[in-house]
Amino acid sequence: MKNWLLKILVCSVNVFILAYILPGIKVEDMWSAIMVAVVLSVLDFFIKPLLVLFTLPATIFTLGLFLFVINACVIMLDDYFVHGFSVVSFWHAMLFSVLLSFFNGLVNGKIKASVHIDKNKKD
Repeated sequence: MKNWLLKILVCSVNVFILAYILPGIKVEDMWSAIMVAVVLSVLDFFIKPLLVLFTLPATIFTLGLFLFVINACVIMLDDYFVHGFSVVSFWHAMLFSVLLSFFNGLVNGKIKASVHIDKNKKD
């Protein structure tokens, strides 16, 4: 549970920063960014595996590049469910999803590495 909350916090900060930088992505306040991160994690858990399963032939045919389309669709669904979050177009959603995945992986990797280093120092 603690790990999930940390990922939600990292994702919400990244959503807030990316919405400030990217045109076409709007987040009203930090609370909306937190709601975007929570809804995104729920959609990634329940809806995304179904979309991947249903579009498996297209994903195989495009050598996995169709997953970018699925990620953009999940962002567009997030836009539909969270009222303080808006995405102008599909292409903005695709760019946002790629950058969000990159920065979430980068920050979560740094956090995991620092926790691993701290555990080794205690031993």
